[in-house]
Amino acid sequence: MQVIKTVREMQSTSKALRDKGCKIAFVPTMGYLHAGHLSLIDKAKAHGDVVVVSIFVNPTQFGPSEDLEKYPRDMEKDLKACEVEGVDIVFAPPVEEMYPQGYSTYVNEESLGAPLCGKSRPAFFRGVCTVVTKLFNIVHPHVAVFGQKDAQQAAVVKHMVQDLNFEIEILIGATVREADGLAMSSRNSYLKPFQRQDAVRIYQALRKGAAIYEMGIDSTDRILAEITHHISEVRRLRVIYVQAVDMETMKPLRYVEKGRTLIATAVWCDEIRLIDNIIL
Repeated sequence: MQVIKTVREMQSTSKALRDKGCKIAFVPTMGYLHAGHLSLIDKAKAHGDVVVVSIFVNPTQFGPSEDLEKYPRDMEKDLKACEVEGVDIVFAPPVEEMYPQGYSTYVNEESLGAPLCGKSRPAFFRGVCTVVTKLFNIVHPHVAVFGQKDAQQAAVVKHMVQDLNFEIEILIGATVREADGLAMSSRNSYLKPFQRQDAVRIYQALRKGAAIYEMGIDSTDRILAEITHHISEVRRLRVIYVQAVDMETMKPLRYVEKGRTLIATAVWCDEIRLIDNIIL
């Protein structure tokens, strides 16, 4: 496994691979890898000849009061996981390589990123679009894989790829969950055991909403009210949003459109921000 830390070396390596006719599959991550990331790597392996994983905690997607400094990092463990998983190249640049002194150019998608997380984290999607654009121009993949847990992010990236004419296929990997249903996330490492126990209620609430729909109720107001109530019963949990939107456009839906309705939520568990979603 090759570890690359500079933009120039990654670009020249990708060019050489493309010139040889290799199909590059790319998984962008912020590291602290878990089984969810590994499932995305497996998907990439099925769709490319060479798998590149980036490990980069992107500062431009964190707001001033967010958790950039304490975001979990373990490069040694991540590199071992990538090697075991059969990754060919890890691109792990330092911040100054991605954002050198004087950097002042940003990419912003202005529609799909506006609601949901975009409302509560106004700088987030500008940071995501900027770093993903840079990574695409550095790695030059044919295919890139994102996770369904970050459903809005995936939709924003797909739309950006279309708008900016990137010749990249975007694939979405299913959310991977713990045995009790909690969606896997690097931020789960923040949870103390008693918080972890309460955080499970988020997915349980989403399943309650799905059960209502399965009973024949397609009003999203009814479904969202049930989900919100179930989460709010736990004192430690505070709802940031629970919304029903079209999974591709992020537009709100009054009634469930089967196979296209994303029920998405963000919740504070004490001071820890967690997100999850299901598709109806």
